[in-house]
Amino acid sequence: MKQALRKVFKPVLDIFENDEGPFEYKALNRKILVFISSIFFFLMLLVIYLIPENSDPGYYIPVVVFGCLSSVGLIVGLLGTDKAVAKIWNNR
Repeated sequence: MKQALRKVFKPVLDIFENDEGPFEYKALNRKILVFISSIFFFLMLLVIYLIPENSDPGYYIPVVVFGCLSSVGLIVGLLGTDKAVAKIWNNR
């Protein structure tokens, strides 16, 4: 299942996994990444819930920002290699 999902999200994962050179990875980095991404996901849901009906489209900017951040973080945190997680934290 994980390999099938890795193929689906290959364009996102390639951005973080195609890097040469050494990297420093700590297991805690992955846990923190998934935790922070989950917080962004719940913030996105909260903003969607709190947006008034028939409101200005500007209210959806936080939804897009939190949604993109949570999506990338969860994809890399759950499916990415150690190198991808280290690149998100910029550990070299």
